Amino acid sequence: MNDILERLAIILEERKNADPKHSYVANLYQAGQDKILKKLGEEAIETILAAKSMERDAIIHETADLWFHSLVMLADYGLRPEQVLNELDRRFGLSGLEEKANRGKDNDDG
Repeated sequence: MNDILERLAIILEERKNADPKHSYVANLYQAGQDKILKKLGEEAIETILAAKSMERDAIIHETADLWFHSLVMLADYGLRPEQVLNELDRRFGLSGLEEKANRGKDNDDG
């Protein structure tokens, strides 16, 4: 796979200091966490609707928007895409049921 997630992460970090009048991402950062999370939710809904339409191009387009806004959210929290990729790698080979059961145990301790 190519390095697009890392390249986007670098740009998203740079946009934290950009002029919100000239950068969509800087505008999101300036608007704050609630705006970023609202936009992420909107993109999730649009992705679901695209999937329901079964239109391949719409699914790809909306999933790209969802992933992009997920990266904006991660950057807002000071997280990097490789942290999510590392978590996916950790789960690789685990049964989904087993992984979910392990999360339940972790949540009971807190």
